[in-house]
Amino acid sequence: MNGKIRAIVTGSTGMVGEGVLHECLQHPMVESVLVINRHPCGVTHPKLSEIIHRDFFDISAIEAQLSGFNACFFCLGVSSVGMKEPEYYKLTYTLTLNVAHPLSKLNPEMTFCYISGSGTDSSEKGRLMWARVKGKTENDLMSLRFRQVFAFRPGLMKPTKGQKNILKSYKILGWMYPFLHLCFPNISCTLKEVGLAMINTVNLGYEKKVLEVKDIVALAGRT
Repeated sequence: MNGKIRAIVTGSTGMVGEGVLHECLQHPMVESVLVINRHPCGVTHPKLSEIIHRDFFDISAIEAQLSGFNACFFCLGVSSVGMKEPEYYKLTYTLTLNVAHPLSKLNPEMTFCYISGSGTDSSEKGRLMWARVKGKTENDLMSLRFRQVFAFRPGLMKPTKGQKNILKSYKILGWMYPFLHLCFPNISCTLKEVGLAMINTVNLGYEKKVLEVKDIVALAGRT
């Protein structure tokens, strides 16, 4: 493909989604962006439209507004800290697939990019609960009838200047990012690189379906 991108972005009231949305609004290849949120994202832009929808486990009420898109950048997610597996499974696997299934039927030419996490377990059999659940989510997304599906596994991410939704841990680590990136380049990247890499998947594709940090950085730099 080599055309304009019409993207759906979820999670734009969180740190990753806000960073990805910022890159979409600045990028010349992105024609329009629809964000779906539980609460208003507080961003206005000529390219941007927004749907407020409370229940991501059932999007049937808004399905009529979700056709005609060729990209979805799915940045909605929760931390597993303090969660039991059934709750985390519901908020990670069930929620994601409940959105992805109808999108795959409405937009079979769509490129679907999913924010997963570094250390995700593709075998679904490992010791870490969150990694197993993320692995199953990745695997089952790959089986849907999208044109392309990519799982992004970023590690430490540097927020974009001016972002409002920054996790407390990232505010603390932010000043250390240059040092960490210098010492551990394969576990750290910027949210700008994550956003650019997602945008580039639509028209340029990528040779891997699972993108680790080094892949994200490499794809972000392609033109």
